[in-house]
Amino acid sequence: MFENIRLSFQGIFSHKIRSFLTMLGIIIGIAAIIAIVSTIKGTNEQIKNNLIGSGNNTVNIQLMQGDSPCDFSWSSVPDGVPVISKEVKQRILDIKEVESCTLFRTRSYVDRLFYKNNMLESGAVYGIDEDYFATAGYQIQKGKGFSAEDHKGHSKVCIIDQTVVDSLFGSDDPIGKTLDIQQEPFTVIGIAGKSTAFEPVINSIDDYWMYNQSSGGTIFIPTEAWPIIFKYDEPQSVIAKAVDTDSMTTAGKTTADILNEYLSVDENANISYKSEDLLDQAKSLQDLSASTNNMLIWIASISLLVGGIGVMNIMLVSVTERTREIGLKKALGARKKKILMQFLTEASVLTSIGGILGVAAGVGLAQVISKMAEVPVAISTPSIVISVVFSMAVGIIFGLIPSIKAARLNPIDALRYE
Repeated sequence: MFENIRLSFQGIFSHKIRSFLTMLGIIIGIAAIIAIVSTIKGTNEQIKNNLIGSGNNTVNIQLMQGDSPCDFSWSSVPDGVPVISKEVKQRILDIKEVESCTLFRTRSYVDRLFYKNNMLESGAVYGIDEDYFATAGYQIQKGKGFSAEDHKGHSKVCIIDQTVVDSLFGSDDPIGKTLDIQQEPFTVIGIAGKSTAFEPVINSIDDYWMYNQSSGGTIFIPTEAWPIIFKYDEPQSVIAKAVDTDSMTTAGKTTADILNEYLSVDENANISYKSEDLLDQAKSLQDLSASTNNMLIWIASISLLVGGIGVMNIMLVSVTERTREIGLKKALGARKKKILMQFLTEASVLTSIGGILGVAAGVGLAQVISKMAEVPVAISTPSIVISVVFSMAVGIIFGLIPSIKAARLNPIDALRYE
């Protein structure tokens, strides 16, 4: 085997230009496939991040009536929907796909949010527990967070985001100031913001409304202080943080199933907890382009076929050129299998070198596409391994006919060949 490989390299380097031109089809085909697969993989990750947010992995599970969220700004609390207890929360935490979870209440439309004479025109109030910021990906940027006493003592304190600061306080420092929420005074103790910056790509009006729904100002209060403003307890929503992005769907659906076990509502009300499956939306968008992506890969594979035909052609030429050498080896006792393996090895080595050069060219081409088209790429290790193995297979398959021809040569006719 090693002798055959040595002879293969000797034959390739003795005809450098011819060997390179033979490998060119393989190089182009492998490079095109790796570049396409890497671009597709990077684009799919961008779709996922545009919907989910990089590294967030959180799923929102909320009470729904049909396909619409139950908004208690306009409707009363339905009968048979209990407040989520600590025991239920622990059941959610015990789900293997769930890393952490938090319970919260929210009002999307609150028309009485004031600081002095300034009114917040678009804002939401969240009643949160002690795990909300860590699970939902927030951090305190200024001031402090809620203490254990704030949660236990129904303290009238709040934390606001930068939108509220800009809208109500302007150049004033909001820490320590009093914010009027539904005619109740709440002291601002901190400013919170997302732990990681996330700016989704918005290409349509639908994308705008999807992301704009959370772009208004947000005010956080302890969930224990919720009845101070709205006078009654309301069902909570849940945010479950999955252990990884691919576990989001399972984490969300399992959490919703647990919560629905405790509902005792009228079946005709069509009320249940449902998870907001952004990962499923991302997969749907990825599937839309799957057929086009597969077509591109098949088109790129045609160049591999052309490269394989080139390998077969050059190996037939090589057999013709080395007819006397083959005759001499057979006259000295070389068996058909030995001759066959020699030429198969040479074809495999030739295409393997082309495959390796194609991998390098494909990685470089993917980076060039990324910079020129401003699209992300993610180099696919499996595609690299498959490409090299496939290039070797091309050498074996297309080198088989020339190798068989060489092995079947009559030694007497081969020695007479001019």
